[in-house]
Amino acid sequence: MKKTYQLNVKNKTTDRVVDSIKHEVKKYIARERRKELPELVDFWDFDCKIGENEKAAANVHLSKVNEMISKIAAAENESFYLEILVKPARRMKK
Repeated sequence: MKKTYQLNVKNKTTDRVVDSIKHEVKKYIARERRKELPELVDFWDFDCKIGENEKAAANVHLSKVNEMISKIAAAENESFYLEILVKPARRMKK
């Protein structure tokens, strides 16, 4: 998923828009995790980038995406770029 989200939507408060964006991200991640795993793969991993635009997007861990969305909204930006790419992964033995 590569998308630029608008935070200022006519007739909607920013808090409602942020909540709907977080919900959309959560649904996307759940949908990708439900897909069947290829052979020799343990789980689906995610590469995430978030920033004010595509060029300024920084790598973040999946667990920090909601926190970063809130920070961007608190900074009163007009929009932000979010990229979440799925990749197969294997657990490493200790």
